Amino acid sequence: MGGVSQARSPLPSSAHLRRVPVQQRSADRLARILDACAEVLDETGYEELSTRRVAARAGVPIGSVYRFFGNKRALVDALARRNLDGYAERIAARLPGVGSDDWRGAVDVVLDEYLAMKRSVPGFALVDFGSQIPVGAPAAGANLEVAGRLADLLAAHLGRVADEELRRAVLVSVEAADALLQLAFRVLPSGDQEIVSETRELLRAYLARILDRL
Repeated sequence: MGGVSQARSPLPSSAHLRRVPVQQRSADRLARILDACAEVLDETGYEELSTRRVAARAGVPIGSVYRFFGNKRALVDALARRNLDGYAERIAARLPGVGSDDWRGAVDVVLDEYLAMKRSVPGFALVDFGSQIPVGAPAAGANLEVAGRLADLLAAHLGRVADEELRRAVLVSVEAADALLQLAFRVLPSGDQEIVSETRELLRAYLARILDRL
């Protein structure tokens, strides 16, 4: 998988914060808090996650956590937002290396970057973009937002308009891939390669009916 490393993870949008950091020192502290949240999630799971544990791991006073977040759910929501922003940045960084008429290559980038994050980014295996917390909870619009971001990225790369048909097709693709990749990572912690390959073929076959005629 050709993942792109990031020098600094993006910060979540202001909608997920009690207070937006203005100074670099505050932004760095917020990033440490989110990094600590991801690490604790990997170690304990969501139920045992607490703002106190996150503060201790980040090496900051508990008040610093509450300065930005009202509770642990808000903290996890912000981590999910950072994951989505980071995912979009990784895709955008790789798409220039794909031909503007090669939609299959662009779809491969979308899938490969998700797999790379699933396998390497702390906390991502449990939280990803917010659809799994609490475990078993409904998606609550997370996949809809992911699909919207991906439709815009693909359309811009291909020089097309992200119209209603494309957005619907990308949403169906995201929902299908989400279910299949969850299965792949249940079968094997690193993701069953055969199921991943089947997922890739399914996405290409489904999207071909739209993207081959654009």
